[in-house]
Amino acid sequence: MSTGSEDTGYGNRDGYIWFNGEFIPWRSANVHILTHAMHYGSSVFEGERAYGGKIFANRKHTLRLIESARQLDIDILYTPEEIEKAKSDVMNLNGLSDAYVRPVAWRGVGEDMGVASQKNPCNLAIATWEWGRYYGSDDSSEIKGIKLDISDWQRPSEKTIPSHAKASGLYMICTVSKHKAQKRGFTDALMFDYRGYIAEATGANIFFVKNGEVHTPLPDCFLNGITRQTVLELLKKRNIKVHERHIMPSEMEDFEQCWLTGTAAEVEPVGQIREYNFEVGKLAKQMVADYSQLVRS
Repeated sequence: MSTGSEDTGYGNRDGYIWFNGEFIPWRSANVHILTHAMHYGSSVFEGERAYGGKIFANRKHTLRLIESARQLDIDILYTPEEIEKAKSDVMNLNGLSDAYVRPVAWRGVGEDMGVASQKNPCNLAIATWEWGRYYGSDDSSEIKGIKLDISDWQRPSEKTIPSHAKASGLYMICTVSKHKAQKRGFTDALMFDYRGYIAEATGANIFFVKNGEVHTPLPDCFLNGITRQTVLELLKKRNIKVHERHIMPSEMEDFEQCWLTGTAAEVEPVGQIREYNFEVGKLAKQMVADYSQLVRS
């Protein structure tokens, strides 16, 4: 029986996906319904962008994928060099230059169908596609900044999950948070951590500006994004003082500017978080420009 949902969208495209060392036609790159990752979340992934045929921070993404897999006891049977060649090959095969790149590793179907899955094989696939602005094509957001709601869910303690792995299961509360925010007329949602400090958006890190200095949450229980690290370096080159620290929600009242960072989001100015309003100011615009120039250089 067909629901019709597979007839449109990401499941129905031309091109190829690299799948365990082979190039599989896009529509045929499928897994069994009893795949362990589908039932127990045993999956990790990366989000990468290529500009002019070159993946930005390629090796950093590759090594983070391998480390995330290690933390979830997923065996990736390919070297960093083999993974990077596969990314390049599948982009070229699909005729892509400016592209989003999605490697994903997961526990597949096998002899185990419970929490334990050591008898089940581990898989690796890489998909690439054209993807424009993560937060949509409305150019007004560059002027006004996007609007964030505040999630009911909190980023959990690093003692309860492998919080520094880019693991698929950790995004479940991000999905429900963003869905609720969108239904309320917001673009995304800001999440606090388990202690009540500001953490991140559902798929991006966050920065604030006050009196010419930058404040950003300390990533001690959530992902220290590669784009976040890149923007910190850009700020350092401009001799902007940065405070990486725990930030209370009430401090947003005094912050003047705000932006998000992520591979998909790149650098995205924020104009509003619930009742707090921010200017899309000079430094926010400068970081958008600096990042764009760096990734295309």
